[in-house]
Amino acid sequence: MAMPKKGSRLITVDGTIYRWRVRHKPTYCQGNGWTPLSFAVERAEKPGRVLVVTLPCARPDNWLGERTIAIHPILVVGCIRRAVKQGWESGQPGSAFTLTITEDELAELLGEPPQYLIPFSLGHDPRRWRHRRPPSMHSDLEPRQAEHRPGTF
Repeated sequence: MAMPKKGSRLITVDGTIYRWRVRHKPTYCQGNGWTPLSFAVERAEKPGRVLVVTLPCARPDNWLGERTIAIHPILVVGCIRRAVKQGWESGQPGSAFTLTITEDELAELLGEPPQYLIPFSLGHDPRRWRHRRPPSMHSDLEPRQAEHRPGTF
């Protein structure tokens, strides 16, 4: 079964086009910070085995304000390359290939120590994130600045 196109982003790595996405809503365990932030990757054309990448932090919309990061293209590229080295064959059918990233590996993939965010410290109220993605979930190359309007969170 192919990954939904809605909410996914395309990225080219070493001549192959992939589609990647973060689950739209957190699971109950992710919302509580019990399971970490993850994203899925598959080939854009002729999808086969899906790659599931697990990161050493919580989702940005977790309900407890646990630390998180923004997923930038450089991280996605690094994870895809690492998974290929570890045997992920994106064009072959099969069950999901899981890649678990540690704290040390995260810094290595980013080329610098990760810039963790604490959602509540940014003045964000996760209860309002039902209808829009929090700023830290955007995958632009530059992190977005949170807008602050008087009288809002």
